[in-house]
Amino acid sequence: MEITVERVANGGWCVGRHEGRVVFVRHALPGERVRVKVTEETAKFLRADAVEILQPSPDRVAPPCPYAGPGACGGCDWQHASLEAQRRLKAQVVAEQLSRLAGIDREVTVEEVPGAPDGLGWRTRVQFAARRNGVIGLRRHRSHEVEPIDACLIAHPEVEAVGAESQNWRGAASVEVIASSGGDRAVVVAPEGRREVVMPALDAPAAVLVAHGRGRTEAVRGSEVLRERVGERTFEVTGSGFWQVHPGAPATLVEAVMDFARPRPGEWALDLYCGVGLFAAELAQAVGPEGGVLGVESEAATVEDARRNLRDLPWAEVERGRVENALDRHGIERADLVVVDPPRSGLGREVVDRVARLEATRIVYVSCDPATLARDIAWFAGHGYELSELRAFDAFPMTAHVECVALLTRPSR
Repeated sequence: MEITVERVANGGWCVGRHEGRVVFVRHALPGERVRVKVTEETAKFLRADAVEILQPSPDRVAPPCPYAGPGACGGCDWQHASLEAQRRLKAQVVAEQLSRLAGIDREVTVEEVPGAPDGLGWRTRVQFAARRNGVIGLRRHRSHEVEPIDACLIAHPEVEAVGAESQNWRGAASVEVIASSGGDRAVVVAPEGRREVVMPALDAPAAVLVAHGRGRTEAVRGSEVLRERVGERTFEVTGSGFWQVHPGAPATLVEAVMDFARPRPGEWALDLYCGVGLFAAELAQAVGPEGGVLGVESEAATVEDARRNLRDLPWAEVERGRVENALDRHGIERADLVVVDPPRSGLGREVVDRVARLEATRIVYVSCDPATLARDIAWFAGHGYELSELRAFDAFPMTAHVECVALLTRPSR
């Protein structure tokens, strides 16, 4: 069928209509006339791929990657749009989610993150999926099918230096290649069931780790700890532990969080979903030994990393647990300042209610999903918090993902 694309939607889709029915289209841009192939049908809408561009948008460019397109790799959503257009589209998505879910009308600008001026070569952690025959690649969109690739253009050059795509990984379910800002490289292999993985030769030196589930890894070659540098501080991250994949993102987000948080000496701050302590370290240095910082993180290995990374700041502590349980378990009733960096699913109603009871004057919310961010902002509004500031960052060029940092405030009590 032929349709005219109307607007952008969350998740790398654009919206059109056919005979009054909504059609979510990939590989298209607003304003284009396209011929689409339907890939999924529901009672309320269709999903489709644009397979022919009849009237192109002026924002359309030739995708730099040969694997970007209908039926191929699902890793990138916007390779067919200029970088400027990608950021405008992401800004429109953030603004639309805030308006629709939180009732907030706000103009949004998506800022470039230093380190990838052409939008390529930025991803420092790439997880490849493996076929039964040992060939690895990336999954197709909304599919478990693996698209074999020779190279990933958004992967950091130090990731590609390992040459994982040219090797056979028979027995593996997935292969993650990591290149840290501290100069370390690692390959994390997850076996498929009880199959034994024969480790191939690599094109560049790298530690080799075997993943055993629940965040546990075992080093079979080299160290399982990678070093990440942010300013003058070095963070240690074990294996596949969480770290921002864009090399410029950690410093950019720390600057944004601290600008909104404005921590003062002697204050009591919480860093919820604290990871390996990226924000907790900056908060601790700002509040000083007369203040205090408590981080909460659920993954055991990540908690150990955070405690090691904060060992020179004894007034910063990290506890393991789910946020909704840990605050009660430790009797945390008040805080001057709260920083939250939850997973893509957001905080959820229970955690929003619990954090609001802390009566912090400032809540800084770091989010990789504008829909769950807007939903949670609406719930915070029920507790008297309002969105004071918002910044959005293009930490994932060529994809639909966008990182936001929001400041929520309410009058002091």
